[in-house]
Amino acid sequence: MNHAIARSRALFPGVIACAVVAAAASFLSQHYGAPVMLFALMLGMAMNFLSGQGPCKPGIEFTARQLLRWGVALLGLRITGAQVVSLGWQPVLVVAVSLVLTIGLSMIVARLMGFNILFGLLSGGATAICGASAALALSAALPPHPLKERATLFTVVGVSALSTFTMILYPMLARSLGLDTQTAGIFLGATIHDVAQVVGAGYGMSQQVGDTATLVKLMRVATLLPVILFAVAFTRATGRAGDGPRPPLLPWFAVGFAALVALNSTGWLPKALAQAGSGLSGWLLVAAMAAIGMKTQLRELATVGLRPVVLMVGETVFLAGLALALLRWPH
Repeated sequence: MNHAIARSRALFPGVIACAVVAAAASFLSQHYGAPVMLFALMLGMAMNFLSGQGPCKPGIEFTARQLLRWGVALLGLRITGAQVVSLGWQPVLVVAVSLVLTIGLSMIVARLMGFNILFGLLSGGATAICGASAALALSAALPPHPLKERATLFTVVGVSALSTFTMILYPMLARSLGLDTQTAGIFLGATIHDVAQVVGAGYGMSQQVGDTATLVKLMRVATLLPVILFAVAFTRATGRAGDGPRPPLLPWFAVGFAALVALNSTGWLPKALAQAGSGLSGWLLVAAMAAIGMKTQLRELATVGLRPVVLMVGETVFLAGLALALLRWPH
């Protein structure tokens, strides 16, 4: 009991600091329309002096690691099996093929460009699944590495910026290509990185486009579990799990994610409770993003150079082109 109280006291200052930054980021996002993850990251980086040796350090570490994993697990409350089934086979094909090819090609290109192949898995997964949330989830599943946090930070910054850009560009592209309501919704849902930007782009076109885009996007979020399992299995099989204890083949937060998707699919869970859990997930992920920002020095991010930018832009362009090709192919 005394240990738990002492632990809570040690964590409290850092957790509260992350919560304050998360609240500020949410306020700014609601009033200025930019991605909340990007605001959390920028505000966290502005307060990175808190992560030095001091009372806030343990809580910031706890938020960046443990609260992040709880946030990922609770993402399962946003999805039901019925939502996925209602869309038919075409978006399933688009999502599955896009996921496999985008992540696979990203890993190959990252290796050819001289990066750690796991950076290709991280950035490709963020692009193909659900932006910043996927980047944080995959980072939590990957083994420790001296450059992992910097790679995660860069991936979140890049995917958030590209998500905002595509939210503006892709609806114009869909109109110029003459895509019908269903096809436009599938295209937006299958290509824009973050959930919020998919919703903004889809409902900016029409109610029907927004509904379809959101469901396709949630289908992409559902692929987070198999990709996390692949990431863990890949690091174990290739000996990249580091010198410490090997990560479990099935991380607890991935099990929690799957269990909550299954539970949410039964319809037994009260809607208010599912919405509350989904909202809590968002808060935890924003707080974790703030903590990651606090732990990162801006001068370290400035040393990444142009090549990672080229990789992430290339992943985004490839995903859009592949989705359009797959949508037109059956016709």
